[in-house]
Formats: sequence, C-alpha cells, structure tokens
Amino acid sequence: AWHVYQILEEKKALKNKAIYRVVFFEVTKSAVKEAVEHPRGIDMNLVNAQQARRALDYLVGFTLSPLLWKKIQRGLSAGRVQSPALRLIVEREAEIEAFESREYWTIDANCQGEHDPFNAKLIEYNGDKVEQFTVTKENQAVKIKEKLLAAANGKLKVEKVEKKLRKRNPAAPFITSTLQQDAARKLGFTARRTMSTAQQLYEGIEIDGHAAGLITYMRTDSVNLAGEAIAEIRDYITNKYGQDNLPDQPKVYKTKAKNAQEAHEAIRPTSAQRSPESIKHALTPEQYKLYDLIWKRTIACQMIHASINTVAVDLLCGDKYRFRANGSTIAHAGFMTVYQEGIDDASKKEKDEKLLPPLKEGDEVNLIDILCDQHFTEPPPRYSEAMLVKALEEFGIGRPSTYASIISTLQQRGYATLDKKRFHPTDIGKIVTKFLVKYFTEYLEYNYTANLENDLDAVSRGEKVWVPLLKEFWQPFEKLVQKITDTVQRKDVTQEAIDEKCPECGKGLVIRLGRAGRFIGCTGYPDCKYTRNVDGDDKEAVEPETVEGRTCPKCGSPLQIKYGRYGKFIGCSAYPECKYIEPLEKPTDTGVRCPECHKGTMLKRKSRKGKVFYSCSKYPKCKYATWNEPVEERCPKCGWPILTLKTTKRYGTQKVCPQKNCNYVASVEEK
Repeated sequence: AWHVYQILEEKKALKNKAIYRVVFFEVTKSAVKEAVEHPRGIDMNLVNAQQARRALDYLVGFTLSPLLWKKIQRGLSAGRVQSPALRLIVEREAEIEAFESREYWTIDANCQGEHDPFNAKLIEYNGDKVEQFTVTKENQAVKIKEKLLAAANGKLKVEKVEKKLRKRNPAAPFITSTLQQDAARKLGFTARRTMSTAQQLYEGIEIDGHAAGLITYMRTDSVNLAGEAIAEIRDYITNKYGQDNLPDQPKVYKTKAKNAQEAHEAIRPTSAQRSPESIKHALTPEQYKLYDLIWKRTIACQMIHASINTVAVDLLCGDKYRFRANGSTIAHAGFMTVYQEGIDDASKKEKDEKLLPPLKEGDEVNLIDILCDQHFTEPPPRYSEAMLVKALEEFGIGRPSTYASIISTLQQRGYATLDKKRFHPTDIGKIVTKFLVKYFTEYLEYNYTANLENDLDAVSRGEKVWVPLLKEFWQPFEKLVQKITDTVQRKDVTQEAIDEKCPECGKGLVIRLGRAGRFIGCTGYPDCKYTRNVDGDDKEAVEPETVEGRTCPKCGSPLQIKYGRYGKFIGCSAYPECKYIEPLEKPTDTGVRCPECHKGTMLKRKSRKGKVFYSCSKYPKCKYATWNEPVEERCPKCGWPILTLKTTKRYGTQKVCPQKNCNYVASVEEK
C-alpha cells in the first residue's frame, strides 16, 4: 500500500485526497465489508519493519555471496535464513558420521491368548528394572532365556491389569508449515509442489462453468478460523456425522510457532459444504489430493475427541521376573472418523494400535516361547522435507512464505540432495557451512535469526527504529567481512591437511575441493599431479573419462567427459590450449523446419544449466532459437511459419506465436 501511495504521490494523482488502508484477517464477506466500513491509515511501523527485513536480506546475501565466490568457488550463495537451514542438514550429517552404534537385546514372552498370540516385554529381572542396555550380548540373552523358561514352566500369571480411557484431541487446522509437513508424509509432495498446488486452489478453479476459490490464503502461521466458517463446519458435522461427534463448544487453538504474526486465518476450505468428492471432476489429481487433505483436517479439527481404551498387563514369570504387555482399542472414533495427523515414526502408530486379548488378574496364559532379538542403536535420522520445515519453524528461522524457497535454494545451489526423501549435504554444502560457522559464528547461530525477527517485530510495533537497527547489524558485520577478505586465503577454506605423504614425491597430501567434489591431491601441484578419490586409492576416479573413438574436431586431441558448474559435458583434453566443448547429450531433431533460414531443422537441446531449448541445426550460421517446443503450423495472425507450445499452470497448454510483435494465443484444442 505504501509503495502504491508513493507512486501516486509522484504522479500527483492524489490531489490532497485522504488515503486509507483496508485490513482484514479472513477472506469472508463479513470481514471484507467490516474492513471497508472501518479503514485505517498506512501503518509506517509495519512499512519500516518490512523495509528493514528486505534490507537485512540484501546486506547479508549480497555481501556474503561474493565472499564465497572468492574463497570457495563462483556461483555460490549465502543468506540470513538459507545458511542456518543448511547448517541443520550438515550438522545432522556430522552426528550420523560420528555416531557409534551399540548392540542391545530385547527379551519378549510370546504368549497365547484366548484366540490370538500376543507379546509381552521383559521389564524386571531378579528384582532389577530391565532397560535398553541391560542385555548387550547374545550369551547374556541366552542365559536369561533359559532361566525364564525354567521359572515359567509353560505358564505366565496375570498379576495386574490396568485400564484407562484416554482422550486424543484433533490436530489444529493447517498453517503453512503443518500443511507442508503432512503433504510430505501422506502425499509425498515436496514443499514447493505443495505450495504451487495450494496456490492454484486459492486462486480459483472453474467448477461447472464458474470460477471458485477453494481454500483460504495458504501462507499463514495462524490457527484461527473465522466465526462463520466454524458455524458452517459444525452444521456439516451434525448433518454428516451426527450430534454425538460434535463438541458442545467450538474448539479454539493457539499457535505454537515462534514469532507468529497471525495476519491470516488458518488454511481451510472456503466452504465446508464443498466436499472433495463433489468437485473431484473439476480438479487435477494433485489438486484433489491436497484439497482432500485440507478439507478433512478442517472438518476433523472441530469434531469431538477420540476415546481410546488403553490396557497395561503385568505378567509374572515365577517369583523374580515380570513382563508387561501394552495395547489399545478405540472406544469412540470421534474426529478419527475423518482424519488423523501424519507421524514421522511409523513404529509409534503400530504400538498404539496393538490389540490384547481380554485378561483379568489371576488368569494364566500359555507361554509359547521366549524371544531374544538383537538390535543396534541407530543414529538420528536425516531430515526429510517435513522434518526440516518443522525444525525451521521451531527455531524461528524464516517465515511461512519462505520455507519452500529455502529448501529449493539449497538444492539448486548444489548444497544438498534428496535421496530416498532425505537430505544429504554435498561436499560443497559442507565446506560452505564450515566456512560460515568458523568465520561468522554469531550470525549462523540458530537463535540469532529468531532474535533478529524479534527485533523486526519490535520495529513493527513502534518499539524500535529501523535505521539504527540496521546500523547496529551492518557496522560490525562489514568489518568482519573485510577482515576475512584480507586475511583468509582460498586454500584455508577448500583444503584440509591429512597425515599422509604423497607416494610419488613425498610431499604432504591434502583433501581439495574440485569441480566434481572433494578429492585427495598433492601439495606439490602442479609439479606433482598425484590425485585419488577421498574414499579409495583409485587415481583414475577423479580424472576425466576419455570418450572412446572420438577426437576433437578442432585440434585432433582425444575428447573427454568433464565436470563443470552445470554438470557433465564433453571437452577437449588439450584444454586450455583448445577450448572445444559440446553437450554430453546429443540434440533431438524435431523435424520442424527452421522458420528463419528455411535450411536447417529445429533441434531439441539442453543449455549448460540443464534447461531445454530449441535451435536451428545450422548453428552457428543460423542462430534462431526458442525456449518452447516448435510446431510446424503457420501463425494465422502474422503468418510466421511456426507456432510454439507453451504450458502454464493457469491456462494449461496453448499454441503461441514466438514473434515478439504478435500476440496470437490459442488453446491446443482449437482447430
């Protein structure tokens, strides 16, 4: 609003008119009408807070990124929220690498119930409590098994049965972070895919000839729901699931997010009456899955709690040994009829859902066998997208609108890769983090970003002035950057000495950073060119692979597969004397004649950054190219020999004229 105001002022379009700002926190008819009837002025505290936030991001990013280019390699970036997020991934990997697994054994009694067998865990042995590392060797487990079998004589006695009725409350309606987490767990969506699909649902889908926005704004940290939305949801629950599934009073939730701004409602359907099945015909499979998730979570959040019968049974084995079995049954499903929140650890769910036969004190059950199972402790798991978003939220790093872009940037910069839906830091990601943590320790602390957000919130409340806040940050930061620029050399960052001598010249070896990752090389380079893979002694592992049977068309030297900033490519082995290169993948001929020279055909190629484009086969004589796929069809408006296929999320696939001065557009269905 302030930016629009500035432009209108410059153009002298206001003519001394009073300016008002309309503010509403939910997208409902009543809220919008109320806001229009009671507008306010532009709040300069909020303007200044946003200006300060943008300035801080620019100061950090545009200062640290060039420093990384000088000290590590070009094309890298750092950021106020991006770098702490990368640190989370790198430090988790370090924990995993340093982890030492420990062996332990569990001992269970396999018992026969009235109909089905069940297991009970050994919890007391000779009067002592059995814990995780009580039994650490197989021979210990075997001896204990022998004693238990002898003491039991085929029977265990039920000593105590403890039953409880436990309530499980529904989860709060979705905010940005929880939507991304559950979409990752249940649908396998990335954060970017979730937000892109949610954007489509928010902007509107054509249903039976009318455009309808299906959900409220999807970038929010508030769990609040509009009063009229709650009333509609409660009516729907009563009609669909019955009065016994409706609590007496609407459920109210409190946000747990740090620095929550709560400027918007929670993410909910714009109408509870619009069930997923009723509009499935108008949605893509992705849109349907995400809308179904949002709709169910919203309905469930206003339903009655689930009632679960839990039972804990203690069983005696002789006089000195005790086992315990736990189980549960659902007494009243409540909100679980509609929806259950996803969890990262599937074993918790299995434990919750284990059923036990009816037992009472004094009963005897048959002991089938004593089960001794070997286990090894496991390191903490690598971050999934859901876990990383949760961690960012807990540390107060970033805002709901930035989670997806943070994760995307880490992958685009080559700092982390996703393997089996878990983040693995790359060599370059580890080196960047090590550099930043070593030289910019204060700024990489997890609570630093959160505290900075607190300061920005203080600006938004008028408690702090934004320019002094920026000076307080910038002056020591600038001095530190200059000091590192002057005193730290590239080799200090990219090389790591190891306690080993070069087998060829006797000089020290170091771990270096190359274009293809880390490798071990001699400090005597370039006089000594000894190298090997970090994980082995294969000298060839880091050297370019020769392309069989092919020589450079310019100088005749052998061609090699090399590694560059944008991946593999074919280059001349005589580099730097000969700089011939070509893409690794051969271009595909589309068969469409070039509209400019009429001699070549349009080839599908990949740029060095991996982006697909189409260009004339007669290049470099003809330099005609287009980003979109060409179709040999004359433009009906300007007569250009080809059209191109352009796909957007909003309009689908269309035929468009590639000529800049022609705006012809037609859907692919048009004849």
